[in-house]
Amino acid sequence: MAQPSRRVAELPSEVEEVFREFRTCEMSTLARDGTPITWPTLPFWKPDEGRFMVTTSISLAQKAFNVRRNPCVSLLFSNPTASGLKNPPAVLVQADAEAPDEIVTAVTGFEDELRMAYRRQPTSRIYSSNPLTRYFMDWYYMRLVIHVTPRRILWWPRGDFSQAPFEMETDDVG
Repeated sequence: MAQPSRRVAELPSEVEEVFREFRTCEMSTLARDGTPITWPTLPFWKPDEGRFMVTTSISLAQKAFNVRRNPCVSLLFSNPTASGLKNPPAVLVQADAEAPDEIVTAVTGFEDELRMAYRRQPTSRIYSSNPLTRYFMDWYYMRLVIHVTPRRILWWPRGDFSQAPFEMETDDVG
């Protein structure tokens, strides 16, 4: 299903660069009792849609369950390891998420993200190229997609949390 066009107000180039180049971020959702639960995750920034895509295995679906119950999430980009960026800002995205009740079992439509994941995590090719591993771990390749739409973005130049962050609200367009 085609998603309506939503763009984030003009992002500072250093923030957009973090979204494109960071390998992981910390995604926080809220448990049933309101406790924040945080996982490392591999986000894919979709600038044309103004949102991120995150996937999770059906066997590790708690993120999706939490999002369905309470759509308030955050993404914290704080670790620039392997990004190639020198002194990037730390970026916090406060967002609304949705986790459709659909299991994705094929890479059709996700080819670009798969190529990016292989480029960023080359050893993952070893596992996915082995038919026996794919057979015994088919559950891992069955994915739930979570869409994360920013509401507010805060960033700390050079990742310096001792300073007040810069802040921007997002802007609906179209």
